[in-house]
Amino acid sequence: MEKQHELNFLDLCAACGRAIGRACVACWHLFGYMVRLSVRYWWLVVTIVALAIAAALYYTRFENLNFKVNGIVLLNGPTIQQFERSYTPMCTGVTLAPYELIAPFVWHKTIRDFRTYRVIDAKGDGTADWIDFDYKSNPLDTSNVQMQDRLCLQFRMKCRKLDSLPEVETAILSYLNASPVLLQAYDTYMQNMREEAAFNHRQAEKLDSLTSCYYFNPASEATPRSSGVSFYGDREIKLFLQDIYKQHEHMRQVDHRLQLATAPITLENHFSIDPTPTNSRKKFLPLFILFGWLFACGLAEIIDKRKAICAWLKQ
Repeated sequence: MEKQHELNFLDLCAACGRAIGRACVACWHLFGYMVRLSVRYWWLVVTIVALAIAAALYYTRFENLNFKVNGIVLLNGPTIQQFERSYTPMCTGVTLAPYELIAPFVWHKTIRDFRTYRVIDAKGDGTADWIDFDYKSNPLDTSNVQMQDRLCLQFRMKCRKLDSLPEVETAILSYLNASPVLLQAYDTYMQNMREEAAFNHRQAEKLDSLTSCYYFNPASEATPRSSGVSFYGDREIKLFLQDIYKQHEHMRQVDHRLQLATAPITLENHFSIDPTPTNSRKKFLPLFILFGWLFACGLAEIIDKRKAICAWLKQ
């Protein structure tokens, strides 16, 4: 029987270290070889790198710059899944009708690369704190909660077409708010919100009536005007103060949301443009130079080994 050798953790670390060292040495030798090729065939490398620089300058010219456009979408009734299913046809433009306002912008590539990101409420106060652009938020995370009534909608526009952003915003909202699925969810949502707002106002009136009765009337005459509230407390303490504060705060939030919900899909604010272009020269000029140099080294290697390659092909 062959004797089995166990590999402990230190041996494994040493083997990994040796492999990484050999890889680094090989990369260094390859880099040195490419430098020698560049010196030997400098005319070819300089030409291709110059062409790469020209291509980078043309690609990153001012008229061709692309900018990200972001907007926080308020979902007044529809769920995130319903919104994403409704806006997906708009992204491709295949099923868009010619009379749709958004159709020319999508067909002419005025707007493209649609994406949605979850909005995170980190403090649990119903306010958007940050946007998960990296898709790293866990839906089960209780400290960074994914908001169900907000979503970040992002797309890209070229610099020369940024003047049409207000028209694009109107066209996007017009297309989404015409969806039958979103309209049905909106109608149910508005009915529930109106009932909740009416209930909050009635409760505020009851609390105000109870406060007036218990503070300003004698004990024998302290009969509240509103019925349906079963509350009996000590007249010597401050009655209902915290209840009134909580009720009015909740009533204010519901009324504010009811005022904002003018359509199934609204924007928390207008679409905003990211000032940093996606194809800036700071990012793409070094990349073009690097790929041009690598391509030039590959051509130089082919020219340097052309005799051996021709001999191999003739075999």
